[in-house]
Amino acid sequence: MKKILSLTVALLAGVSALAQQALFSGAGVESPVINPDGTVTFRYVAPKAVRVTVSGDFLPTQKLEFEMNGQKMSYDAPGVGELREGPGGVWEYTTPFAVAPEMYTYTFSVDGTQVIDPNNVFVNRDIASLTSVLLVPQAGAHSDLYAIHRVPHGTVSKVWYHSATEGFDRRMTVYTPAGYEENPKAKYPVLYVLHGIGGDEDAWVTQGRATQILDNLIARGQAKPMIVVFTNGNISQEAAPLENSTGYTRPTMDLPQTMEGTFETAFPEVVKFIDSHYRTIAKKQSRAICGLSMGGFHTLYITLNNPDMFNYSGMFSAAIGTGSEQTAAHKEIYADVDAKLATYFSRKPALLWIGIGSTDFLIQSNNEFRAKLDAAGYPYKYMETDGGHIWRNWRIYLSEFVPLLFK
Repeated sequence: MKKILSLTVALLAGVSALAQQALFSGAGVESPVINPDGTVTFRYVAPKAVRVTVSGDFLPTQKLEFEMNGQKMSYDAPGVGELREGPGGVWEYTTPFAVAPEMYTYTFSVDGTQVIDPNNVFVNRDIASLTSVLLVPQAGAHSDLYAIHRVPHGTVSKVWYHSATEGFDRRMTVYTPAGYEENPKAKYPVLYVLHGIGGDEDAWVTQGRATQILDNLIARGQAKPMIVVFTNGNISQEAAPLENSTGYTRPTMDLPQTMEGTFETAFPEVVKFIDSHYRTIAKKQSRAICGLSMGGFHTLYITLNNPDMFNYSGMFSAAIGTGSEQTAAHKEIYADVDAKLATYFSRKPALLWIGIGSTDFLIQSNNEFRAKLDAAGYPYKYMETDGGHIWRNWRIYLSEFVPLLFK
């Protein structure tokens, strides 16, 4: 009996030691560190490594090429910085410039193997890629909206609804503003926010910092309190990876029924569910929709095929003109664009907002779409920022779009 007791104590002590090791390992190495002069230092412990680099969107970009539908295109890829080895095998890199206020992502490469920063617990998943997060806030900058301040906070819920189109339950993320639960008679306008290809209903909340942006804008009086719905634009899926019935499958952009019309056709189901389960102002004047990349594509065609549903639409780096319209299973969704635009604008929508980066690989197709609008005399607001097809731009666009709604 004493032997068993002694063994049990030893095992518990071992487990406790492992837990403490997990808690305190790496405590002697800080990374990243925002220095008083605005530069940022990154560190990685690798005594046997030959070469360590850091790659992130805070560094000057590099041009990379790819092919889409037979067309050669280029995009801005994160830059690379070289770490130098110091005492104890601690590799270090300090940016040669002050890093502008923003939310960035980065990874290390250790002898060719990409890894996240083990000393930074803030990690982001983009489709199947993991990156470490660097937030450089500053009062008055966009990045200050991404920080959590001591303001009233909304509630974020994971909500399931039945899709008659697909024949199974699907999930969305719903944000209700601070005060929603306390005031049961109040009704609210609704904004629908759509993600890009390979994303899901979690993307805007995690990568886009959307709930922080909403909390802060509403608290400052720069945006009206609103319900915000983040849908899963992959119509063949129930929910985000590991939270659906497919089990342990690797996230991918190569999903069935992508940008071929089914999602747009099914979207009124989402609006109907929200209006029947939440205290909404269920009319066009109190509905808005926006999305990034594939979500911008969806936003355009949902709007055009439902001209009496949304009064405000925002296209962020919209993936239009990529050839998807010509190969779609439901070509009727993408047909007769000129006639649908005429009908849409005849209803006098309050806002069509378009934003894109100056080096985005989709800027030509977006410029062609704007030329079409200009030729017909259709009104819209346009914002062009530096950089390419990146979350940094999409967070800015959401921050600029939301304050214009429901005026």
